[in-house]
Amino acid sequence: PGMVFTIEPGLYISPDDRSVEARWRGIGIRIEDDVLITEDGHRVLTGALERSADEIEAFMAKR
Repeated sequence: PGMVFTIEPGLYISPDDRSVEARWRGIGIRIEDDVLITEDGHRVLTGALERSADEIEAFMAKR
């Protein structure tokens, strides 16, 4: 209890990967979650953050 773990699944496409369309080459995306281990389980500390592309773009437009 009291420890925090970061879970970071990601997708990265090499700039020279010819198996994908050129527009996707050289990009990467990662969605992180911070998870607090509690006495009786866990709590996702980042659960309320934006997830979809539309939500993230709207958030960034406000900055």
